[in-house]
Amino acid sequence: MKNILSKIYIHPLSLVTLLIFVLIGEFRFISYFMLLILVHEFGHIITSFYYKWDIEKIIILPFGGLTKYNLKINTPLKEELMVSISGMIYQMIFYILIKSKIDYEYFRFINYFIIVFNLIPIYPLDGSKILNVIFNKLLSFKDSIKSSVVVSYVFIIVLTIIFFNINKIVLITLIFLVLEVNKLSREKEYILNKFLLERYLENLRFRKHKKVANVNQMKRDYTHIFLLDKKFITEKEYLEKMFLNSIRK
Repeated sequence: MKNILSKIYIHPLSLVTLLIFVLIGEFRFISYFMLLILVHEFGHIITSFYYKWDIEKIIILPFGGLTKYNLKINTPLKEELMVSISGMIYQMIFYILIKSKIDYEYFRFINYFIIVFNLIPIYPLDGSKILNVIFNKLLSFKDSIKSSVVVSYVFIIVLTIIFFNINKIVLITLIFLVLEVNKLSREKEYILNKFLLERYLENLRFRKHKKVANVNQMKRDYTHIFLLDKKFITEKEYLEKMFLNSIRK
C-alpha cells in the first residue's frame, strides 16, 4: 500500500480547481467528486494487480484520474479491456452501495458525469482505450493507432465547439487532452517499432495465426506468417531480416 501511495501524483490543476471550489463554497461538491474519482481509479488499480501490471504513476487530474503502467504493447487485449472498464464498474458498485446514505442532490449528477466523461473516445480517457481494443480487433496495429488519434482529434474539435462559450473548466481539460493526443501522434512510429521489437525479442505466443505481406498488416493477439519471395516464413525470421537490413543501412 505504501508503494502505491508513493506513486500518486496530484496535478497542479487539481489543486487549483480544489481551491476555486473551496473559495466559492462548493467544498462538498468537490469532495464527492474527488471521492468518486479515487474509487474509479481504485477499480483500475485492483484489476491491474490481478493481471500483474506494473504501475508507473497515478495522476489525479481535475476531471478524473490517470494511471500509467510500465507495460508491454503486446499485452493481451482482454487484459487491456478489463482494466479499462473496471474503473467504471467499481465506481457504479460504490455509488449503488452508498447513494442512500448520502443526502446531497448533486451526488447522482457527479457520478454519471464522471462515467460519461470517461467514456468519451479521446486519448487517454477510458473510452479511447475501449475503442482502441475494438480497433485492434478489426484493424492492423498501425492502423489502430492512427484511428485512435483521428477519433480523438474529432471529438476534441466537437467538444471545443460545444463548450467554447459554456464551460471554461471543460476547455482547460480539453487543452490537457490535446497535449496527450499530440504526444501519441508524434510517437506513432516509436510505438510501432516497440511493438515489432517486442515481437522479435520476446517469446510471445498467441492462439490465432494470420498470413500477412508486411509489418503494416500485423495485429495484436496474432502470430503472423509472412510471404517473402514466394515462400512463407515465421514472424521472427521476417523481423530478424528486417532489423538486420535496417542496421546495415
